[in-house]
Amino acid sequence: MQEEIENRSVTLIISGAKLTGRVLKSAIAKYLAHRKEKKSAKARAGPVIPHGRQTLKQLVGQNAGVSNIEITDSNIRSFDRVARKYGVDYAVKKDRSVSPPKYLVFFKARDADALTAAFTEFTAKTVNRTKKPSVLTRLRQFKERVKANTVDQVKHKEQERTR
Repeated sequence: MQEEIENRSVTLIISGAKLTGRVLKSAIAKYLAHRKEKKSAKARAGPVIPHGRQTLKQLVGQNAGVSNIEITDSNIRSFDRVARKYGVDYAVKKDRSVSPPKYLVFFKARDADALTAAFTEFTAKTVNRTKKPSVLTRLRQFKERVKANTVDQVKHKEQERTR
């Protein structure tokens, strides 16, 4: 971690005994040259293309053609997990004009196949969640089964007296 901090920080050491205007000017010039070099290296690398969930503006800015699908479920988090798994670039927009709000999922047109696979998995998870009873309900059912199967046995202990 220390190495990471050292790489990100700029060390500027000037001898304090002979601090003159020329020394300070050369130090600042070297620092500015270093910053300029870093900036040009970033520019050569090209712009960073976002992946996964992003804003609608970023998605449209990639010039890949945008399509959308409507989701009425308010559980967008589980869709996020599935979409990340399939590597889909998408943007979510909430439509509040409708009483139960619906969500519009915008995605790149070339990601259509991956998105259909992601949606099938998402809907399968959602359907399975509604079918599965809660843990407390299952626990109550098991308690009732145990009570029904258990026969009330009264144990009588007799004490034997030794004489």
